[in-house]
Amino acid sequence: IPYAKSYRVFNAEQIDGLPESYQTQHEAPRDLGTEADPELDAWFARTGIRIETISEPRAYYAPGPDKIHMPPIATFLTAHGFYQTLSHESLHGSGHAKRLDRLKAANTKAEYAREELVAEIGAAMLCATLGIHLEIEQNAAYVEGWLKALQEDKREIFRAASAAQKGCDWLIEAASEEAAEAA
Repeated sequence: IPYAKSYRVFNAEQIDGLPESYQTQHEAPRDLGTEADPELDAWFARTGIRIETISEPRAYYAPGPDKIHMPPIATFLTAHGFYQTLSHESLHGSGHAKRLDRLKAANTKAEYAREELVAEIGAAMLCATLGIHLEIEQNAAYVEGWLKALQEDKREIFRAASAAQKGCDWLIEAASEEAAEAA
């Protein structure tokens, strides 16, 4: 006879005093020698979204402090891969309450999937606009994965594409306004 039983589960990183074997061991980022493009760095800086380089081997946008966390570019295989990832995180940043106010608390997998879909489609648009070589296979697989989470709504792809275009347009306009003000 099946029955339900509950368990309290904690992430090992939340518990003090555990043996070292329980702690997540992140591999130190390797320097692959990938170099930054000063023009692209300047363009992303002009958007006004703070970008912080961190040693952690993952990229993400943190809405609370309103900043993008990026690993060093030297840890990416290609500069295009770095800027494609930065484009994705910048699209998340465009949704902040003081910008397009698109970000809501992603309490469900569907809400989170919607925002990821917007960010990935928008990143593809932004990369095409900026002349960043797009690794389309990775991009398509990512979008396909989030679409599966939204299968019940056949029009979601159109809403996501519309929101992505607005985010892309906002970033382009912000970068050009900053450039005009600096001149």
